[in-house]
Amino acid sequence: MRRERLVFASKISGVVARQPSVILSAVYKLSRGMFKAAMVYCSSHVVHRNGMEIENMDVINQEDTVPFTTADGSTIRELLAHRNSSIRQQSLAEARLAPGVATTPHHHAVTEEIYYILVGEAEMSLGDETRDVRPGDAIAIPPGQRHTIKNTGAEELVFLCTCAPGYEHTDTFLEN
Repeated sequence: MRRERLVFASKISGVVARQPSVILSAVYKLSRGMFKAAMVYCSSHVVHRNGMEIENMDVINQEDTVPFTTADGSTIRELLAHRNSSIRQQSLAEARLAPGVATTPHHHAVTEEIYYILVGEAEMSLGDETRDVRPGDAIAIPPGQRHTIKNTGAEELVFLCTCAPGYEHTDTFLEN
C-alpha cells in the first residue's frame, strides 16, 4: 500500500521532478527560468538534482520552530504535525513549563496524548490520580481524561508531547 504525502515547494531552481506525474503537473515554469510548485497530494516523491535522487524527508530542528502558548497555558514548539510536514494522523511537540507553573486542568475529547519527560521534575494528575514524574517517564493520557502537569522542580520542565490525531486548540476543553 502506498502512503499519501503532502508535497510543498515554493521556489525550485535546477530541480526536476521525475515521479509521479501528479508532481509534474504541479510544477510550472515562471518567467526568467524560475519554477514554482503548488501543494499536491501524491503517492511518492522523488526529486532529481544533479543526477542524484532525493527522497522527501521531513527533518525539523527544534531551534527552527516558533514557540506558542496552547489553550492549557503551556509553551510548545510544534516539531512535526500536518501544519509543517507530511505527518497527517499525529503530532510531536516540545513543551516547557517554568518552575512552579502548572497547565490549566483540561481534557481532549478526541485526542490521546503521551508526555515524555526530558528535563525537570513534575507532578502529573490524570483523573483522580496524581504522581511524581521525572526524566525518562512516559505518561499515557487517554481521550476524555482530565489532566494537568505542574513543574515542581527548580529548573524549567521540558517534555515531549505526542498527540493522535494531531494537536488542535479546538479539541482542548479547560476545566476548573
